[in-house]
Amino acid sequence: MNLEAIDSYGQPLPGRFDRLAALLNALGTLWIVALMLLINTDVVGRDLFDAPVRGATELVSLSIVGIVFLQLADTLARGRMTRADVLLDRLKHTRPALAAWLQALYHLVGALLMAVILWAAWEPLVESIRIREYVGAIGDFTAPVWPVRAIMLVGICATLIVFVLLAWMDVRRALHFQEQGQ
Repeated sequence: MNLEAIDSYGQPLPGRFDRLAALLNALGTLWIVALMLLINTDVVGRDLFDAPVRGATELVSLSIVGIVFLQLADTLARGRMTRADVLLDRLKHTRPALAAWLQALYHLVGALLMAVILWAAWEPLVESIRIREYVGAIGDFTAPVWPVRAIMLVGICATLIVFVLLAWMDVRRALHFQEQGQ
């Protein structure tokens, strides 16, 4: 790992975890393509044949949540999460060790947030499986909710790991800068 880099973004994650994050992102992208096909089929079915695709609305609403969580880890790993970098950008040039420590703190707080969300999301998944929660209307269209809740947990776990790995990289960078007297 090149410790002279300005920040942890742009560096591969340890253990090639960036490949797993990219794979989850690709699955989310394929899911988007499938949704586009579903929506277009629904529109054509409504307009030309007066026969909409049953459950299209429910599947789209469930899918959006799953897609977001599948793509979250890769978004973070590539440095594309929304944040204000005004202070950090200035510190990177004047006090790089402090900038790395602040970035490590940011990533640790993000990991803590993902851990809290993971803890809070576990029980709804278990309950969803237990009560066989579904969306739709019986006799027309129903879809179970638990698969999307499980996908959410996978995405949350991946994002939590990326936050921890980025924090670790930032701490290493901060220590390196301190050794160099920066």
